[in-house]
Amino acid sequence: MINLKENQNNYDYNFMKSTLFILSLLLSINSFSQKKYLEKIAKTSVHKFTYQRIKKEKNLKLDFYKPRKVKGLKPLIIYVHGGGFSGGQRNDKYAVDFSKEMASYGYAVASISYRLTMKGIGFGCKTKSDLKIKAFNEVSKDISYAIKYIIKRNRKFKIDTTKVILVGSSAGAEAVLNIAYVYENEILDSSFKFAGIIGMAGAITTIDKITNDKAIPTQLFHGEKDDLVPYNIAPHHYCKKENIGYLRLYGSRAIADQLKSIGKSYYLYSVKNGDHSWNSRPIYQCKNEILDFLYFDVLQKNERQTEVKI
Repeated sequence: MINLKENQNNYDYNFMKSTLFILSLLLSINSFSQKKYLEKIAKTSVHKFTYQRIKKEKNLKLDFYKPRKVKGLKPLIIYVHGGGFSGGQRNDKYAVDFSKEMASYGYAVASISYRLTMKGIGFGCKTKSDLKIKAFNEVSKDISYAIKYIIKRNRKFKIDTTKVILVGSSAGAEAVLNIAYVYENEILDSSFKFAGIIGMAGAITTIDKITNDKAIPTQLFHGEKDDLVPYNIAPHHYCKKENIGYLRLYGSRAIADQLKSIGKSYYLYSVKNGDHSWNSRPIYQCKNEILDFLYFDVLQKNERQTEVKI
């Protein structure tokens, strides 16, 4: 005789078991997606590419770091090293440590070389201000060519072209802020827009171009006692007006105030007694703040206005 009650109980049990399995699977998938970009998920690899060939000069190269065995298109971080536009390397300790670390969280990272137009000239008060502005623009041009190179070969690089993020230290911060907010770009497609930017001890020549249309999520690290790149509004290197190198710059505080005034996303990390060493210290001391900004402000597009002061 068929026991209908027993069959029904078996059916209910199997149905419940299948349902719990599906729910568990969905939760595990969701859990993985939440951990990506917030927790380390992969080992990394690095490959070198020449992105621009220049006659009579060193060819420009980039080191491309990526998370291994992670499928799908990845957000791309462009890292631009410091060095006063006269020195520094794309593969110095800061660049390598930062690039490997970010790639282990699921990002692709391109650490780029650029033309050191101020080599042998310097960037102090005896260097003409128009040469300084030219240096900002020439590096912005090189950054543009690096991005164009990657996008053109995206079948190889597999990056999400809507999620390109700029990160720069010192001179590199000045360069990435310049390309995002000041530079008139004729290299990248007119529809291209950066997804976010992180500037460590950087400044720009004007805040007038930070408008509703141009504004992007911006994270800024700066020591208030920086004697090279002003925290707020002051001459570069604090040159006097009579110096040929006098150049009024707008630092992290001024940039944040402009973004705040137009209701746009920013994250300002100020160090009360901090000096210019805060152009690199965030790489090691503020990893959680960087990951938080990249995930919630850039990738999730939360419109936050955050200020931290230590």
